[in-house]
Amino acid sequence: EEYEEVRERHKGREAKTKQHSLEEARRNKFNWGNYQPVKPSFIGIKVIERFPLDTLVWYIDWSPFFQTWEMAGSYPKILDDKVVGVEARKLFDDAQVMLKKIISEEWLTARAVVGFFPANSDDDDVIVYTDDTREQRLETLHHLRQQNVKAPGRPNYCLSDFIAPIDSGKADYIGAFAVTTGIGIEEKLLEFEQDHDDYSSIMLKALADRLAEAFAEYLHQVVRKDYWGYAEDEAYEPEQLINEAYQGIRPAPGYPACPDHTEKGKLFELLNVTENTSIELTESYAMYPASAVSGWYFSHPEAQYFNVGKIDRDQLQDYARRKGTVF
Repeated sequence: EEYEEVRERHKGREAKTKQHSLEEARRNKFNWGNYQPVKPSFIGIKVIERFPLDTLVWYIDWSPFFQTWEMAGSYPKILDDKVVGVEARKLFDDAQVMLKKIISEEWLTARAVVGFFPANSDDDDVIVYTDDTREQRLETLHHLRQQNVKAPGRPNYCLSDFIAPIDSGKADYIGAFAVTTGIGIEEKLLEFEQDHDDYSSIMLKALADRLAEAFAEYLHQVVRKDYWGYAEDEAYEPEQLINEAYQGIRPAPGYPACPDHTEKGKLFELLNVTENTSIELTESYAMYPASAVSGWYFSHPEAQYFNVGKIDRDQLQDYARRKGTVF
């Protein structure tokens, strides 16, 4: 009986690591369903210059701020934590003082660019078109699909699943964005460096990062309610926004759902990011200033974040062929 139990556990572990072939995984894709895509209020790009930072304070997620200082816990509970509460509260108070200065003395400048493009999916790729005639391809976005064997009824996701298939006859769209709140930060960091003020330097970087994430959160809400308008009646409190209770996702290239950083180059080209926002892309596809966020917008009501996880050689070869590269 004991041996049988061990054997069953081993079988369970094997099932967890078992992989589908790419063909099998594609057969088990997410069923796009009967969703009727909403057309955005504009096609093309919109640039946002010198956005007021005080608007973003409401959207700040403070929990990662404390993680920067290696404090475990979520805001606001951490302020009353028995172990780190006193220190966390002092840190938070100092952050509020600096945040007020950042805003009133205009230490940082916030810029963004957002765009919407006609799109349809073709297996694991998203075809982006120049206009609504859908006759001319502007770009092809390549994505990866989960290959791990799932429980019955659970699909093997790929981000392209959330865009209407090319043979569906439905006109769908994809959005893209890039935001920064880091313009001007170097000048201030140099001041702190000359004063040997490491604390203020770390604090400013941490706050600039929080503001950038808040800007991404704010802009996504504007997209849902106005620019794209597929959730016009949405009304959420900050905590619900942080917990992503809303419709739609904004995955970033390099993160678990689209782990290939090189696709970020296409996003930068589509939005002309560097010219429009001053955010630069390094050779390793990191963004500069560091207080920047970029990603794609998907509107499908069942779109969700997921981890692509381990892929097999068949998908790697297929992906290399589609991208016209060698791995």
